[in-house]
Amino acid sequence: MKNALKLITVGLLTASLLSACGNNAVNNDAAAGNSGTTSGEKVKIEFFQNKTEAKTTFDKLVAKFNEANPNIVVSQINPPDAETVLKTRAAKKDIPDVVGLGATDTFKTLSASGLFEDFTGDPLVDSIQPAYVKMLNDLTGSSELNGIPFSANASGVIYNKAMFSKAGVTVPTTWDEFIAVAQKFKDSGKNAFYLTLKDSWTALTPFNSLEPSILGTDYFKQRTEGSVKFADSFREIAEKQLKLSEFAQKDIFGKGYNDGNTAFAKGESAMYLQGVWAIPEIVKANPAIELGVFPFPATNDAAKNKVISGVDTLLTISKSSKHKDEAKKFVEFLLQPENVSQYITEQKAFPAVQGVTQDDPTMDGFKEAFTSGNLADFADHYTPGAMKVDTIIQGFLQKKDIDAYLKQLDTEWDKVADRK
Repeated sequence: MKNALKLITVGLLTASLLSACGNNAVNNDAAAGNSGTTSGEKVKIEFFQNKTEAKTTFDKLVAKFNEANPNIVVSQINPPDAETVLKTRAAKKDIPDVVGLGATDTFKTLSASGLFEDFTGDPLVDSIQPAYVKMLNDLTGSSELNGIPFSANASGVIYNKAMFSKAGVTVPTTWDEFIAVAQKFKDSGKNAFYLTLKDSWTALTPFNSLEPSILGTDYFKQRTEGSVKFADSFREIAEKQLKLSEFAQKDIFGKGYNDGNTAFAKGESAMYLQGVWAIPEIVKANPAIELGVFPFPATNDAAKNKVISGVDTLLTISKSSKHKDEAKKFVEFLLQPENVSQYITEQKAFPAVQGVTQDDPTMDGFKEAFTSGNLADFADHYTPGAMKVDTIIQGFLQKKDIDAYLKQLDTEWDKVADRK
């Protein structure tokens, strides 16, 4: 009996010790940031990004990362109306581990809520072009850097080289030259521009090109402070927005973005006021077309006319992620030059990472601005999303009433400000 009791006692003691060791192992895992993940179990990372057109490229990069990191599984999430979905998830405190998002009002709002990691001083930022880092800080108005710029887009004027050559015109560098070229095409019975105002967002392209070169995006900070009004300072921009419509096709409100891509590809206008994101669709419609780009000549001082280039995709990590180390490893992977190069080549985008270049000759007209840093962010990144500035511009171009337009900009801006 004593031997039996002794065996039972030893057994209980051994079990107790094993249990204690097990608990310590779990505690050690948690302390190491593994959130209780046991050895051999794969860590699952959710990568949420908002660009539908980039899904295929990111699928390739995710597959490459997963193959190189067998203990981590990254899944890409790319829902329709992604920004709305992300805001809904934020309200439920369910932020994905890694987020890819544009530098928009949505990013500004979520950053202000303290949902993303602070990358200020992180060595990863050392490889990023300073102009794009500044854009993020200017947008959020914070000293914290809550995202790392990954890729940029560019907007200006896309032109048909063959039509320019046939008309005997050269690339304009000032507003007066720009209008003179447009007039020459109009006089020959051709459309200088193809406008697609059925889709209100396309009205933003000239707006985004005019405002930064004429007033500068710091203007919106002044408007927030109440030291300026649109009615007092936006008239030149409004007049130039209106002027452009004189050189386009008749049915500018009956045609949308897809119509414009196809029409421009077929030679129905000499110029197209769009961003580089339109180029793949144009070339798809006409593989033989010879395209070029140039900065939108918003003023008569060529040095002031900037290429509009904002952070198209930034990468950030949720503060609430249970797998921050693995999430950061994925971000580090995406920022590697060869992966950035693959992305910008396939997406016709520009790199935010130094040492990587966009080598498509179609983009040569923007190279000087990128080299010299003569870049400005998209003006609409600084307008509240709830203001719906695109539909305001669309309505203005229909009614052509400058005073009413400027008054509406002030009214809608103030309405949004009063709700905060």
